[in-house]
Amino acid sequence: MSETEYVVLLDDFGNEIGTAPKASVHGTETQLHLAFSCHVVNSAGQVLVTRRALHKKTWPGVWTNSFCGHPAPAEPVLAAVHRRAEFEVGLRVRDLELALPLFRYRAVDASGIVEHEICPVYVARTDDEPQPNPDEVAEYRWVDPLDLAASLAATPWAFSPWLVLQAEQLHLFEAPPAVRRAS
Repeated sequence: MSETEYVVLLDDFGNEIGTAPKASVHGTETQLHLAFSCHVVNSAGQVLVTRRALHKKTWPGVWTNSFCGHPAPAEPVLAAVHRRAEFEVGLRVRDLELALPLFRYRAVDASGIVEHEICPVYVARTDDEPQPNPDEVAEYRWVDPLDLAASLAATPWAFSPWLVLQAEQLHLFEAPPAVRRAS
């Protein structure tokens, strides 16, 4: 990782309009920029959730999806997903599926810092156990997706807003049709 990470700035239509240092982008007037989220599933069907490190600028200590990140200028999004998987949670992921290509959100945390992103959402697979980077992740858990969906519905304030919004749209967090009919 370079000392200065850059993010890709976007207009309201998702067109690239420039770049800016990541450290300068997240504030009370955050410009729309490109990001991504990834939900990692293991062979047991569990999804990896992580708790953001306590010193993170936005949503410190909050439980969230497996990992997130920002593609560097001119970096393909899939390359950025693989890069962040290794950097943030120490995982090599495979079978990436673009689950929500147009996901977009704006959220304000308790300190007033804004996240404002066009954020394609991926689901990936791994058989490896995470080796989280303590600068990024305070702790992690493998959980049943339906149990996580129930927790998100009951206590959305305990999770990142992007995880709550993504889970509402991802098939990963829905019961299969046979289970829905039986209940």
